[in-house]
Amino acid sequence: MSVEPENIIGTPPDEPPSEQEIAEIVHPRRSGLIKVFRHRNYRLFFYGQLISLMGSWMQNTAQPWLVYSLTHSTVLLGVTSFCSTVPVFLMTPFGGMVADRVDRRKLLLFTQSAAMLQATVLAALTLSGTVKVWEIICLALTMGLINSFDIPSRQSMTLDMVGRDDLRHAISLNSMMFNGARIIGPTIAGALIALVGEGICFALNAVSFGAVLISLLMMQLAARPARASQNALREVADGYRYSFKSPQIRVSLLLVAVSSMFGAAYVTMMPAVARDLIHGDSTTQGTLMSAAGAGALIGAYFLSRISEKQLVYAPVLASFAFGLGLILFAHSHQLWLSAFLLLPTSASLMLLGGTTNTIIQIVAHEHYRGRVISHYTQSFMGMMPWGALLLGALASRLGVTNAVSIGGLVVIAIASLAYFNRRASGFVIQHAPAE
Repeated sequence: MSVEPENIIGTPPDEPPSEQEIAEIVHPRRSGLIKVFRHRNYRLFFYGQLISLMGSWMQNTAQPWLVYSLTHSTVLLGVTSFCSTVPVFLMTPFGGMVADRVDRRKLLLFTQSAAMLQATVLAALTLSGTVKVWEIICLALTMGLINSFDIPSRQSMTLDMVGRDDLRHAISLNSMMFNGARIIGPTIAGALIALVGEGICFALNAVSFGAVLISLLMMQLAARPARASQNALREVADGYRYSFKSPQIRVSLLLVAVSSMFGAAYVTMMPAVARDLIHGDSTTQGTLMSAAGAGALIGAYFLSRISEKQLVYAPVLASFAFGLGLILFAHSHQLWLSAFLLLPTSASLMLLGGTTNTIIQIVAHEHYRGRVISHYTQSFMGMMPWGALLLGALASRLGVTNAVSIGGLVVIAIASLAYFNRRASGFVIQHAPAE
C-alpha cells in the first residue's frame, strides 16, 4: 500500500509549500516555543503544572531526607525510591488503557486530587511528629500508583491541547517546565528543611496541586467520540500488539528502554561518584545534580529547534551521544570536568526522550495513543528502578567507573542497532491517519 507524501517525515513533498509553510520559513520565530502559548488550554496547563511540579520536586527532595533522618539506612532509602517508581513499570499500561477509554481531563482531575490528598496525609503525619518509615513507604507506593494513571493521560492530552503542528514545541516546553522545576523546587526545599523541617515541604506540595485543578476546570476541550469498551486485559494486550506491530514505535521503545535501564540510572550513582571518584561531599553531589538539570534544560531547548526531517534520526544520535557522555563522565575525577560533561550527557538523554515521545505521538492512532504513551512511560521511567538495581550490583563488584562505562557501551550498541534499522526502513516516519 502506498503512502501519501504528506504523511511521511523525511521525504520531500511532491506539492509546492503552502502559504503557512512559506510564512514559517520567512518568519521562523512564529513556529518557535512562543507560538504554543496561543492555545488557551495549553497556557492554563503550563502555568498550573509549573506551580505543581515545583511542589512535587520539593516533596521528592524532602521525602528521602526524612527517611534517612529517621533511619540512617541506605537500604530503606532505596526501598522508598523503588516503591515510588516501580508501580509506573507495572501499572502504567492499565493507566494508558483508561486514558483511551475516558475523558482525559476528568481523569486528571481525579489523579491530581488523589495526589493532593497523598501530600496532605504525608504533611499531617510529619508535622504532627508521628510519622513512621512504613507510612512513608506506603505513601510513596500510593504516589507511584497515582502516577501510573496520571502520566499517560497528561501526556496524551498534549496533542488534544495544541494539535499536531505545535506538538513538538509543546513537548519541548513540557520538558523545560519539568527541568526548571527540578532546579527550583529542590533549592527551595533545601532551605525550608533547614529552617522549618520537611513537613512544610509536603504541605506546600499539597497546596500546589490546587493550581493544576483550577487550570483543568477552566479548560475547554472538544469532546472525544465515544467508543465501546472491551475487556480491560484484552485492551491492554491490544495496545501492546499495536505498539510491537509498528516497526517505528517498536524500535523507538526498544531504544528508550535499553538507554534508560543501562544509562539513565546513572543518576542513582551520583553519591558514589561524588564521594569515591571526585572525593567530595554532599555539596559536590548537589553541584553534579544541578549540572544534570541544566543539561536537561539545554536539551529541551534544542528539542524545540529540531525540524521534522531531523526528528527521524535525532533519537539515534542522541542515544549515541548519551552513551559516549556516560563513558567520559565515568572516567572523570575532577569536579569541574564532571559537571561540564554532565551538560551534553543530560541534554542528550533529554533529546532522546523528547524526540521519541514526539515520534510515537505522531505515529500512534488516536484509538491507541494513551496505551502507546504508557508503553513509552514504561520504557523511559519504568526501566530506571531496575537499571538502578543492576548498576548498583555491577558497581559493588566492578567499581562505579566500570559500571557506568558498561552502561554507556550498551547504550551505544543499541543506538547503532537502531541506526541500521532505520536506515534499512528508509528513514521515514508515517503520520497516523487523521480522525
